[in-house]
Amino acid sequence: MTFERFDPEELGPPRGWTNGMLAPGDGRMLFVAGQDAANSAGQVVTDDFVEQFDIALRKALAVVGQAGGDARSVGRMTVYVTDLDAYRAARKAIGDVWRARMGDHFPAMSLMEVSRLVDPRGKVEIEATAVLPSDTIDHTGG
Repeated sequence: MTFERFDPEELGPPRGWTNGMLAPGDGRMLFVAGQDAANSAGQVVTDDFVEQFDIALRKALAVVGQAGGDARSVGRMTVYVTDLDAYRAARKAIGDVWRARMGDHFPAMSLMEVSRLVDPRGKVEIEATAVLPSDTIDHTGG
């Protein structure tokens, strides 16, 4: 899927996001629930902010992948963090994680600081919306 990007000049140049992404008309939308750093047993086992970001992003992309998409299928992403200062301090390392998982693809994004997440150790949660061609959806779940 190829999104049409919209970055009005009066908004200034985006840095790490796109202001608007228009999906092609032949796509189907996939809504990915917020993914945190919990393992398959439902436990967050690291307190490292960057590692939690990496795990949450990997998990969100795993959902997109199972549906037949990839990182470039993501049109919108919301990142929730419990410590905005920790996010700012880790921007370079987060950028490295981003490039490893997303390449140079920057969807429309929001970043919000929240007081806490469901898991008491959780520091990062990522949700996404992806658009996939209608013929790629794997309805079997596998």
